[in-house]
Amino acid sequence: MTQQELLNEFLSLPLEAQHQVIDFIAVLRQRYTVVECATQPVDDDLANDNFIGMWRDRQDLADSTAWVRSVRENEWSKSND
Repeated sequence: MTQQELLNEFLSLPLEAQHQVIDFIAVLRQRYTVVECATQPVDDDLANDNFIGMWRDRQDLADSTAWVRSVRENEWSKSND
């Protein structure tokens, strides 16, 4: 079907049906715009990212690794019971 044939088919529809086609196109555009954004390349240069190590100087988190490990062991062992 050519573009002109498609346009002719669209124009032959009742006005309400034309509005439904326009709404459907808008839904498809929105859906596939999100997919296109999600497939963009991710910046893999984490070594230079300010987020990495942002809490390294916090004294109150010095023993956080042991706390996190104990919480994980406790929670993960419950899921296996």
